[in-house]
Amino acid sequence: MKEARVQVKVPLVPRPGMLGSEESSTQDAEKDRLATEKKRGNPLQVAKMHIVIGSKQETIHAKPGEYVTEELKQEATEHINIPLIELDAFRKVKRRPMRTFGRRRHWGRNPGLWHPATAVSALLVLAICIPVILVWPRAGEQTKPTPAPTDANPSKGLNTPSPVPATPVSYPEPNVRVYLSAAGTTLELPLESYVTGVVAAEMPAEFRLEALKAQAIAARTFIVRRLVANDTSGVPSGAADVTDTISHQVFIPPDEVKADWTRLGKAKEWEKLQQAVRESRDAVMTYQGRAITASFFSTSNGYTENAEDVWGNVVPYLKSVASPWDKQLAPGFEETVTMKRSEILQKMNLDAIPVSADQNGSWIKVLSTTKGHRIKEIQIAGETFSGPEVRKRLGLRSSQFSWKTTGDEVQITTYGYGHGVGMSQWGANGMAQEGRTATEILKHYYTGISFGQASKMLASK
Repeated sequence: MKEARVQVKVPLVPRPGMLGSEESSTQDAEKDRLATEKKRGNPLQVAKMHIVIGSKQETIHAKPGEYVTEELKQEATEHINIPLIELDAFRKVKRRPMRTFGRRRHWGRNPGLWHPATAVSALLVLAICIPVILVWPRAGEQTKPTPAPTDANPSKGLNTPSPVPATPVSYPEPNVRVYLSAAGTTLELPLESYVTGVVAAEMPAEFRLEALKAQAIAARTFIVRRLVANDTSGVPSGAADVTDTISHQVFIPPDEVKADWTRLGKAKEWEKLQQAVRESRDAVMTYQGRAITASFFSTSNGYTENAEDVWGNVVPYLKSVASPWDKQLAPGFEETVTMKRSEILQKMNLDAIPVSADQNGSWIKVLSTTKGHRIKEIQIAGETFSGPEVRKRLGLRSSQFSWKTTGDEVQITTYGYGHGVGMSQWGANGMAQEGRTATEILKHYYTGISFGQASKMLASK
């Protein structure tokens, strides 16, 4: 409902038939006032009067000197066909809040309330985010593979499940039986502990970490190959898997190594050794899925050897490669020994030097060399020998050597140390100093190899 506003202070006209005692007294008072003003000679000079009721407005035009009477206002009001509001004369209309029905509350007028669109958007965001949060994988949690859909078999009417990818399987760590030659007893210990004892005995602790890791993988590969094949050759009575000598791999019990190195102030070296074994754990070198013959030696002459030139058998991953680091780093790269002529003949099972050979002054003569620049065949006092055989009988450090005869003495100079097949330890340390990893070192010295898991091989034997 709307209020009635009169721009001229005149009493509002009540509805016909609705005058009560209060309304009558009000009209009488108004008439008396008008009459009094007329008698005083001061009429209301109103040229026109606007009456506004609700949204409608009516204008009353009066002639000059004409009074605006109740009849004139009644006439004007009757032209506006809307209900009037009954109010007391000269009273301001008091606006009262009125309740309206059928209308919704306007959102947004109260800053403490949300707009409907904002509330709906927030609900939609929550509906999307909550399921995503619930299914999102946690840190360190492995996601489960989704099972593959089954294929229908039309002939039998059954569903045959598709194969599911296999999950990694952890295998138990095997044990190694080591024959301790000095005590004549057998020590059984876990594989990784055995590898620790071999690396401590076979490689200087001052070597770089990556070189120690390469040595650990080579030592682990050597013993795993024997374990898989149940090879106990070279072990007294076959009561162990391997010995602790150069016939297999030199080994020192880890407890003794730790005690000795701690006493010598080499605690850091012991920690580095354990780190090398730990970071290379369970890794072995393979060729066509089998553990390789991981032979290694101390120092090369600048090259490694083909297996067939040393042992007579072709091994595809034991090929001659360059190893230039040894000459720069190895302290025993070159060594000279002096022997009597008679001593050489005795060790080579020779009776005497033929007169013809002695007269020419060439009773030692090289016939051929290997790809690794070592002596392949040599003639001594008229007899032909292989370079590795001469090295073994004379106790030389390498099969590459030169000599100089002075009277009854022979000075023999060797280059490198070891049989020359496989990985050079000093060469590995040189590569590690250049920033090469253990994997790169091993792939350099062992041609075309891959890597496998020792425990898996031993579990499936």
